[in-house]
Amino acid sequence: MELKSITIKDNEEFLRMISKEVDIKNDKDLKKDIDILHKYCTLNDVMAMAAVQLGILKRIVYLKNTNLELINKYQTNSETFDEKNYNEERILINPVVKKKEGLTEYWEACASCLDFCGKVLRPYKLIVEYYDINGQKKEVKFVGFEATVLSHELDHLDGILHIDKSLELKEITKEERKLLRQKEGYKIYYENGNYEKLKEEYYEKSKN
Repeated sequence: MELKSITIKDNEEFLRMISKEVDIKNDKDLKKDIDILHKYCTLNDVMAMAAVQLGILKRIVYLKNTNLELINKYQTNSETFDEKNYNEERILINPVVKKKEGLTEYWEACASCLDFCGKVLRPYKLIVEYYDINGQKKEVKFVGFEATVLSHELDHLDGILHIDKSLELKEITKEERKLLRQKEGYKIYYENGNYEKLKEEYYEKSKN
């Protein structure tokens, strides 16, 4: 059976729902849910996926590729086998953000948001507490572009889409998106400092 992500055209109401915390010890479907995420991410050109996007209303995130260098190489030459098949296979269950620092900007896209591409501000650093597939609790620092990818997916768990917080939104094709990202790539404004404060300062400056 072909796996398809839910889109804003198909069922935006579902995508807007808040995902439920996973009962790691007693959830008999957890392995099956992770297998579905793994299969979809393996077969599709995505950076990551939240379970809700595949109809699973649980707080699970699958990170496939947060390596910006590989992503840029693949977008330049989409026939490159190694980049196309690269998979980090990082699974975060019940992730909770403990700290956000710095400020970055990137033109984001989403399997659930069709051809909408948005310029979004994200933290440069995230400290996240989560459980891995073995039920082990971890606290990990995500830095740079991986923090951007993860922030996007964490929003999905709370029913938030990147189109909701875009500074600028364009409806463009995949090829046009590649060209846009080549022209206006990943920007790092600050590596340290309180994310929320830096974001507010950015908004204030942009008004002037």
